[in-house]
Amino acid sequence: MLRHKSLQGLFGLASFAAVTLTGSAVLATELVMSSWLPPKHPVVTGVMQPWAEQVEAATDGRVSIRILPKPLGPPPAHYDLAADGVADITYGLHSFTKDDRFLRSRIGQFSFIGDTATAASKAYWDVYGGTLDAQAEHQGTKLLGLFVHGPGMFHNNRRKIETPADFAGLKIRTPGGYIADLAQELGITTQFMGPGEVYEKLSRGVIDGVTFPMEALKAFNLTDHVKYSMKLPGGIYNTSWFLVMSESVWDGLSDADRAAIEGVSGAAFADLAGKVWDAADSSGASYVAETSIEVYDAPAPVTEAIKAIASKKEAEWAAAVEGTGFDGAAALAELRAQTGVSF
Repeated sequence: MLRHKSLQGLFGLASFAAVTLTGSAVLATELVMSSWLPPKHPVVTGVMQPWAEQVEAATDGRVSIRILPKPLGPPPAHYDLAADGVADITYGLHSFTKDDRFLRSRIGQFSFIGDTATAASKAYWDVYGGTLDAQAEHQGTKLLGLFVHGPGMFHNNRRKIETPADFAGLKIRTPGGYIADLAQELGITTQFMGPGEVYEKLSRGVIDGVTFPMEALKAFNLTDHVKYSMKLPGGIYNTSWFLVMSESVWDGLSDADRAAIEGVSGAAFADLAGKVWDAADSSGASYVAETSIEVYDAPAPVTEAIKAIASKKEAEWAAAVEGTGFDGAAALAELRAQTGVSF
């Protein structure tokens, strides 16, 4: 077997191997994925690695994916790493990109959108990926997957949130986007940082808490620094995630391999990611149950205050989306109809 490195650089494009089988040459392609989550995070071990294995199996070994142990850049840079051809494949949060290129993706960040990651991720792919034409917002890449995490929660170590006024003055890490805007309207001082930085900032008292799904308390070892975890039906917020491939790399694959990769991506990928996240949330809940953290449902006054702000934010978003030729309000209603969450 003769192996040839790509002359385009180590990471920018795929590397190739020429393999002689029964007298004919078969071109095999190795793609590089930049991964910024800890290598043992459920998204890496339960979603990205199995998906990479599915791609290799679906293409009969013609396409393989190597997940890097260290990222090629900070989390917010990962979309552009793929769009600019620095990495072949990346994943990340739309809210990490602060411009408006992913305006319609914000449908996956709102409050009260899903009680499970599986239902919400599948609905998100159907609605944002279909009705709202997500591919058009992912210029420079091939959009392979979309998902959301489990219902977002509010964790802090200062006080139990019993009234809307209890939010005031708390310093909370958010992932940006909708939840940052919602938190600010509640009187919270928000801070943006990658999830890997939360432990240090929380343990040192730089922040008082964090918005995360349940699994993150275990995944990022935060249980010693959280006292209260508040949950709402459908989540106080969510995060919208993408899986993309550099457009130039995608275009370089054969029609057969593109079809094979699409077969294990899209709706199938949303189902895979959702189920993995639900299992991680369940494991996180069991882990937290053995600690002194008080997990409780948001009191009615708090829920109503969040609903009022959420309604306003959704209306603002729908008006902006209408300017791009889409009916955002109808899309959001469709998404909630699929997940079974009323608002």
